[in-house]
Amino acid sequence: MTNAYALLRRPHGFTLIEILVVIVILGILAALIVPRVMDRPDQARATAARADIAAIIAALKLYKLDNGTYPSTDQGLAALVKKPERGDIPRNWKAGGYLDKLAVDPWGTDYQYLNPGIRGEIDV
Repeated sequence: MTNAYALLRRPHGFTLIEILVVIVILGILAALIVPRVMDRPDQARATAARADIAAIIAALKLYKLDNGTYPSTDQGLAALVKKPERGDIPRNWKAGGYLDKLAVDPWGTDYQYLNPGIRGEIDV
C-alpha cells in the first residue's frame, strides 16, 4: 500500500524545464508578433493622411471649377475655408467655403500646398 500511496501523492506543479520551455515559446511568439502590431499605427497615420489629401484635392478642384484657378501659394489652403482677401480675389467663392476646417496631418503638422506644383499643376 505504501507504493500506491506514494504514486498518488506525486507533487503537483511544473518543473523548471517546463517553465523555461513556455518562456522560450512566448518569447518567440512575441518576437514575431510585436513588430507587426507596432507597425500598425504608422500605417493608420499614412492612410489617414492619404484620405485628408484626397479631400483637400477634391475641395481644390471645386474651388477651381467655381473660380477658374486654384488658390495661389500665398493664399494657401486657407482659401478653402475663408474667402481670400489678398492676391487674386475669387469671383464665385462658395459661401460657407469648400472645407469646414483645415486639418493637420496625423503627425501634427500643417499640410503644405504649392501652386504651381513640382509634380503637377498643384501639390498638396
